Amino acid sequence: MVGSNDELHIVTGAFGYTGKYITKKLLSLGKKVHTITGHPNRPNPFGGKVGISLFNFDNQTELVKSLQGAVTLYNTYWVRFSYKQVTFDKAVENTKVLIKAAEEAGVQRIVHISITNASESSPFPYFRGKGMLEKAICQSSMSYAIIRPTVLFGHEDILINNIAWLLRRFPLFAILGSGTYKLQPVFVEDVAELAVKAGQYGENVIMDAVGPETYTFHEMVQFIAEKVHSKAKIMCLNPLLTLFFSRVIGYFVNDVILTRDEVYGLMSNLLISGNPTTGRTRLSDWLDGNIESIGIKYASELGRHYR
Repeated sequence: MVGSNDELHIVTGAFGYTGKYITKKLLSLGKKVHTITGHPNRPNPFGGKVGISLFNFDNQTELVKSLQGAVTLYNTYWVRFSYKQVTFDKAVENTKVLIKAAEEAGVQRIVHISITNASESSPFPYFRGKGMLEKAICQSSMSYAIIRPTVLFGHEDILINNIAWLLRRFPLFAILGSGTYKLQPVFVEDVAELAVKAGQYGENVIMDAVGPETYTFHEMVQFIAEKVHSKAKIMCLNPLLTLFFSRVIGYFVNDVILTRDEVYGLMSNLLISGNPTTGRTRLSDWLDGNIESIGIKYASELGRHYR
């Protein structure tokens, strides 16, 4: 086991979602934390406890400076979909720049948040890009832990929250195709705990972050509907028709609700794992304790990352 409270840990995106919970966990252990972010003007929930630097992907020298002195880098940087100049290819390129800068700065270990079933040969850009980065990390000079979550849930979550939001507000809810494809939701705080634990050791490891419950998508939507007392009729529709309706709703909320790659990635059962459960928190239990707040407000992906 390595590390002490005097050593510096850097988290990319500490004001975001997964990065925020990793930062909270590190601070709770008395660790020194610095963040590298693309949103330096956002409210800092950690006050003076967490220093701030810009990503500076286009300035290697400055990026290296922001990483110097760190023992461990926790990387959560990624994009959910391509938007304007921010594409999957650009996200891969930026992350490779970050990896090289970390090596140059003398960072000893990287803990990288990936996705289950990431693969360089995937037909889906999201999973393919994640696979490319896993390879780059494995080939780096740093020791590494690659954490592969299934689908996250928790406060500030987008998927579960927006399913509940739609169920609360619309008379119909469209299921993609048969709805028999599966998910294993994992609690974001459980993922953060896994990541921080993995950061404390020196061996190389790739592990799935898997929740203790498995649902078909139809079962999960029905379950959420029951919890929020929704009267919406749940219908199985052609995936392309469902995608069309999501774009119509997206127009009114000024967001991208669903992408074609997400549709077919989900239907390909890529958000489940064949490995043992690593998360402790059950979605069903968490919903019971938080149902009054889930789906009350729409959670915007564009608002979180691009505005």
